[in-house]
Amino acid sequence: MSMENQKDITLQFNEAITNQDIDGLAVLMTDDHVFIDSANTEFRGKDKALQAWQGFFEAFPEYKNVFDQVEAKTDTVVILGHSICPSNKELDGPAIWTAKVEGDKLAEWRVYEDTSENRKKLGIAG
Repeated sequence: MSMENQKDITLQFNEAITNQDIDGLAVLMTDDHVFIDSANTEFRGKDKALQAWQGFFEAFPEYKNVFDQVEAKTDTVVILGHSICPSNKELDGPAIWTAKVEGDKLAEWRVYEDTSENRKKLGIAG
């Protein structure tokens, strides 16, 4: 799969998050999808990941991600940006995401705090 296709699938996934579209997320996830939040909590399998997203959307209906930079690196898409979540300041602010794409679906979605340590680990300048 081309890096451009990986980026496109990642952007579609984020659009489903922004629209709180559980069905859209489900279509884009592999059956063995893994969602890892910024606290390193893992949700393994499509069903568990969807349950996590459903609960998250119910708790934070105004949540959305804004991507400033999207770069495909071999098997991983690395994204820099920020989240908007007025009701929870811990979720509101800069973040890093990674997406692993297999075929035309997302196998892993991971959220990181935007720290110099995480930037170094992910090979991001700055």
